[in-house]
This record gives sequence, C-alpha cells and structure tokens, in this order.
Amino acid sequence: MTQKPDQCLGEWIDREALAEAMIPLIGQLYRNNNVVTSIYGRGLINRSVIAILKAHRFARHRIADEAELSVHDTFQILKTMSEMNLGAASVDLGKLVAKFMQAGEGRTLEQFVRQELAEVADKRHTATGRKGTDVVLYGFGRIGRLLARILIEKTGGGDGLRLRAIVVRKGADNDLVKRASLLRRDSVHGPFDGTITIDEANNTITANGNLIQVIYSNDPASVDYTQYGIENALLVDNTGKWRDAEGLGQHLKCPGVARVVLTAPGKGELKNIVHGINHGDITADDKIISAASCTTNAIVPVLKAVNDQYGIVNGHVETVHSYTNDQNLIDNFHKGSRRGRSAALNMVITETGAATAAAKALPVLKGKLTGNAIRVPTPNVSMAILNLNLEKATSRDEINEYLRQMAMHSDLQKQIDFVNSQEVVSTDFVGSRHAGVVDAEATICNDNRVVLYVWYDNEFGYSCQVVRVMEDMAGVNPPAFPR
Repeated sequence: MTQKPDQCLGEWIDREALAEAMIPLIGQLYRNNNVVTSIYGRGLINRSVIAILKAHRFARHRIADEAELSVHDTFQILKTMSEMNLGAASVDLGKLVAKFMQAGEGRTLEQFVRQELAEVADKRHTATGRKGTDVVLYGFGRIGRLLARILIEKTGGGDGLRLRAIVVRKGADNDLVKRASLLRRDSVHGPFDGTITIDEANNTITANGNLIQVIYSNDPASVDYTQYGIENALLVDNTGKWRDAEGLGQHLKCPGVARVVLTAPGKGELKNIVHGINHGDITADDKIISAASCTTNAIVPVLKAVNDQYGIVNGHVETVHSYTNDQNLIDNFHKGSRRGRSAALNMVITETGAATAAAKALPVLKGKLTGNAIRVPTPNVSMAILNLNLEKATSRDEINEYLRQMAMHSDLQKQIDFVNSQEVVSTDFVGSRHAGVVDAEATICNDNRVVLYVWYDNEFGYSCQVVRVMEDMAGVNPPAFPR
C-alpha cells in the first residue's frame, strides 16, 4: 500500500516524540543505576533524537526480515526498566525485542522484561560515596586522548573507571592550554562531546565534571600519586617506551599505583590480551598486562571465528595501515627502514608483528601465519587482508553468513562487526567501536581458500578494546542482557 505524504510525516513525528521521551530514561538509568543501554551494540547514552532513530533503522541489518526496530517496543522496555530499581547492567534493547519475538511465550513485553532482568532488579547501589577505580593515563598522544574521551563518556554515576590524572613531559609554558585544546579538538574524530575548563593554578582539566590532574614528569618511578588523592590506581602506559615487565614495573614503584596496562604489544612473558579472546586469562595476581596492538585486536577475533568453524591450515596477513606519528611528514632521516620517506606522499612497506602476536592471544595459530604491512597516506582507519587456507571447504555466501551471525549473536559481537555494502570506504569506519569490521562484499572464496577484508579504526576501535581490558582488570564489567 502506497503511503500518503501526511501519513509518512505523521509517523515520523510520532517516532521522533517517542525517541525524545527515551532520552531522559536512558540518562537516568545510566547516572542513577549505572545501566548502559544500546541497540545491537550502538550506544544510546548522550545521543540525539536522530541518532536514536538511526540506531533503530540500523537494526534492520541484524533482523532476519530486515524490519525496522519499533521505537514503541524499545520505549516500553525503557519505561519498565526505569521502574525496577536496577543494579548495574548492560542492556541491548534490540536484542531484548528480538528475544521477546522468539520466546515471549504469551507474556506481555513488560512481563518479559521484568523476568529477563530479575537478576539485577532492586539491586541499585545506594551508598552515597562514589568510589570508582582511579585511572592514570601515562602519555597523552593519539591513544591517550581517545582513552580519555571514552573514559569521560563512561563515567556514569562514578562507580566505574574514573580518570583522575594524566602524566606528560612539559612541552611549553602554556602546556596545559595546549593539552586541553588537543582534547577539545580532533582533526579525525571531531570535537569533544561536552565541556572542558582548565585551572592553570592547580594544573587541572575539568571535562564533563571529571577533575583531571595534569602531572609533569620525566621519570615513571618518581611520581607520588597519593598526594593527589589517587589510590590503588590502574595506570595505562601509552608511550610505548617500555614494553617489558622490568621497564613497566617502574610505575609500580610509585605510591598510588596498583596495576599497569600497556597499549602496545608486550615483550617477554607479559600477557598480551585481546578482549573477547583471552581476557579470561587476567587474574588478580597480574600487575602488568599488554592490550596488544590495534592490528592484533582487529584480526584475532575474526581468525578465531574462522578457525573454530573451518580450521586454519596457514595464511598470510597483509595490513594496509594508516600512517602513524613515528613516520616523517617529509623525507628525513629515520632509524627505521623506509619510514624516513614522506608519509603523506608514499605507500611505505614495513614490518608488522601482528601475525606473530596473534599466536600469543590465540596459541592455536602459532607458526601458521605470516604478515607484512603497507603504510598509506590516510590519517586513520586501516584494513587487514586475511589470505587463509582452510581445513574445510566453504563458499562465499556460507562464510559471510557465518561471520554475520558471529557479529550478531556470539561472544565476539563487541569485537566483530559486519558490513554488506558495495559503497563503503575507509572514512565510513571512523569511530567504529568494534575491533574489526568484515567487508562481506569483498570476500573471495575458492573451495578451501578464502580471502577476508577487515576494516578497523586503528585509533578508536583499539581504544575501546583497551577500555574493555581495563574494565576487566578493575572488575567493573556489569552483567549483560539479554542472556
């Protein structure tokens, strides 16, 4: 039946009104109950009416008949949740609706939600003190600033990860102003979503109510964090200067620091953690761990999924990677091979340890992969090309559908995303919160040989993976629903 213009507009206005009514419920659940809401992995906190409606539209890619998710249903779920005095939880509204459609068994949506979330009903934390885990960012470059943005965004009621300080070397008399400006404005990721003020007298930056102490130091072992009220902190080393237990252990000599996360591949016996793969290996005794590299995080979840279903005999990983800050803007001396040539003008072949590092997170891959990298003149978003020989034959449609299901319904849904469009290009993945995105249209398959193309935001997607590791180390990961 053909819609009339007034009917079409009227339905849109109705959906707008419901999305607008959802915003305060989403915010109250987050701030008062530490309940994080999403639609098939797309966060709803601090989102606009249009962004919420776009998330509902996006859900059609995750539903069998490609029907658009009903705002009426998700509003009813939020309304019910707001009446349950919930404890901390992560709730995917899209998946709740899908589960209700499949297993409602005659219940109303309200009855279904109350039974589904019974585990956290009436579990709201009522203590007046806001005791979270203190976080220190040691280094404030590309990854450090994105970690700051994510941590500030996820502050909630203050009982999770709380950014308390950043540590840098002082670069100029107006260093604090420049640091704040770089947090406020980003050429790739856009402006900071919120307000930022500085206090030069006390060397602090306040971002969306988070008071962040800026500490100047050249020595990782000489800072007394307790003088700033920081205790038992989780310190994240973003400098890449120290990558083994001995070097990173210097941080543990500082009063106030309890554990350390490295945002680079670790050397020696350090555990290299790819969240979603081996985060269960983190124990209370681990004082220093590595969150591996952006490329390792991008490829290992897809490799695990493929290996579990088809078995990987061997393969080659070629990374087409955006240039990074360690390359030269124009031709100049560089200690690394080829990296001295202009990053903005050249494709540069370089080495990558991702193929070898993958085996640290997924030992079954040991000795099966080779790897190389090409740096290209783009500032962000990279691609991994996985050329694999499999134990079992498959087809292009079969392996694409399998990976689509893994992106929707598996334990790797936060790591693997899936896109099926002939029009996407690298900038479409700026800001992706997944470790990697499988490009289904690019998949090549011939019997037991498959080539997969995986996009990844090597800055933001990786930073999201780092925060997931941090949440596990701090023990602040809430239960996820639906089960």
